[in-house]
Order: sequence, then C-alpha cells, then structure tokens
Amino acid sequence: MAFPNIFSSETTANLVNRINKLTPDTKPQWGKMTVSQMLAHCCVPYQYEYEPQKFSKPNFLMAWVLKKFVKNGVCNEVPYKRNSGTAPDFIIKDNRIFEVEKERLINFMTKAQQDGAPFFEGRASHSFGKLSLEEWNNMFYKHLDHHLTQFGV
Repeated sequence: MAFPNIFSSETTANLVNRINKLTPDTKPQWGKMTVSQMLAHCCVPYQYEYEPQKFSKPNFLMAWVLKKFVKNGVCNEVPYKRNSGTAPDFIIKDNRIFEVEKERLINFMTKAQQDGAPFFEGRASHSFGKLSLEEWNNMFYKHLDHHLTQFGV
C-alpha cells in the first residue's frame, strides 16, 4: 500500500483541507492529546528538519538503536496502531493555542512540499540517518494521517 505523495501539491491540499475541518473543540477518538497538542505534536518531524537547533541529536548508541529497531516502523507503509508510544520530543504536555499550531503545521507542510523531492532524497534525518524519498514520504504522511484520523478528519 503506497501512501499518497506528500510532496505533491494535491496531497498537501488534501491534508490541509482535513486540518481545516478541525476546531479548537474537536475531540480525539482515542488518546489523551487535545487537538492543539496534536497539531503541535505533528510539527515535530518538520521541526527536526527545519529547526534542528531545538533538539539534541541522539548519541551514538541511541542513533544505532533508532536505526536498527525504530526506523523501519516509522518509515514503512504500515499504519500506526492506536495509542502507540512516542519519543520524548513528541510529547506535548502544555496547553497550546489552536490557531497558532494549525498555522505552524500548515506552514511546515507547505515548505516541505515546495522543497520537494530534490531537498529530501538521500537527506539525513534527525533520528534515522539518510532516508530515501519513499521513507521521507512514508514518515511524514502516515504520521499526519494517523493523527488526523485520530481526530476524525
């Protein structure tokens, strides 16, 4: 099952349309995050690439563990299960402002789509080393789709 191409304007527009159906009061179908926390959580993969100074790089041992045991689950075409665990950087505990997080996420998605395949092909990710374009696509798309589905859009 191939995911839609996150780097196409059509796929980005479809995802933005789904995001635009959310309201500050949208409740999750599972999990504990508020809709604003979810939007902030979905920004993290983009922040890793566009704002790397905000995060510590994994040390040698953790990088090896991530590449060996986590990368495939994040970058493959198998959707995430409900209530899956997440990395500490992705845990959003504080309250967030819905409109701010929504705009941030849409801006990150649009930037990634505009940077496109040439920017991402073979680029080293924050956690997994160099990724193919397909791995980048899977990582970005399935994470967004998982959480938009979590909130019913």
